Amino acid sequence: MANNQGKSPEERILKLKEDRNAVILVHNYQRPEVQDIGDFVGDSLELSQKAAATGADVIVFCGVHFMAETAAILSPQKTVLLPDPRSGCPMADMITAEQLREKKKELPNATVVTYVNSSAEVKAESDYCCTSANGVKVVQNLDSQEILFVPDQYLGDYIAKTTGKKMTLWPGYCPTHVRILPEDIIRRKKDYPQAHVVVHPECRPDVIALADEVLSTSGIIRYAAREDVSELIVGTEVGILHRLRKENPGKKFIAASEKAVCPDMKRITLEKVINSLETMTPWVEVPEEIRVKAKAAVDRMLAVV
Repeated sequence: MANNQGKSPEERILKLKEDRNAVILVHNYQRPEVQDIGDFVGDSLELSQKAAATGADVIVFCGVHFMAETAAILSPQKTVLLPDPRSGCPMADMITAEQLREKKKELPNATVVTYVNSSAEVKAESDYCCTSANGVKVVQNLDSQEILFVPDQYLGDYIAKTTGKKMTLWPGYCPTHVRILPEDIIRRKKDYPQAHVVVHPECRPDVIALADEVLSTSGIIRYAAREDVSELIVGTEVGILHRLRKENPGKKFIAASEKAVCPDMKRITLEKVINSLETMTPWVEVPEEIRVKAKAAVDRMLAVV
């Protein structure tokens, strides 16, 4: 377009954002240049909550599909765009609403707690949602003697061990986090003996056992800012290192494994953000009946934490 000659992608995005009255949400695992154009950078539910509180008409979610759905659940009056429709989540795809309905028939007395890394349809079949940050608190506050946790078996295992509650775990997992191995942590600790070790609860139990702290992405961001932390071995998707280094100059951040890369998180580029704002596509919608049920599970979560 002629009027864009000489303009940088960042300038074009800024102009389009103003024209559309849009807010740009960027997950901590996105490409560095995409993080840098975000109005808000963070983890999935936190971002959707912040967007819901704005006066924006349009939400551009630089993340994966279930995150854009969550934004649509919390902001039904706003248009939600996902710059690359192929940005999905393999773990979220490991359970369908139909599979959950069948499992609920097997366990009719179970309270269903669903990790937010799941589709809107699965959330709609759930009693409570939870995040990696508040999962322990949600489960601790439940009176239920029987809990079905979906879809992440490793987050579920961590919550069960921390709370001492008996939980049935769906056999899902994050392919990116399971690439982080115990030997990676051991090797990094040998190379950086003064470093603290933080890992995400989506990691395998044998990796979690080697960590100083088990934290969500927002928890890792806060931990990194502590005065007593100067070197940090980080066991989660490598995209978070950009933000850690940006916000904590002079500190050293080491990826637990360079293999912990989520290809879906890396699909979105500045050009795709521009195209999405220009065309107002791809638009992510959640049918109202599903939206209302899914929001109820999110609201129950917020009520207990």
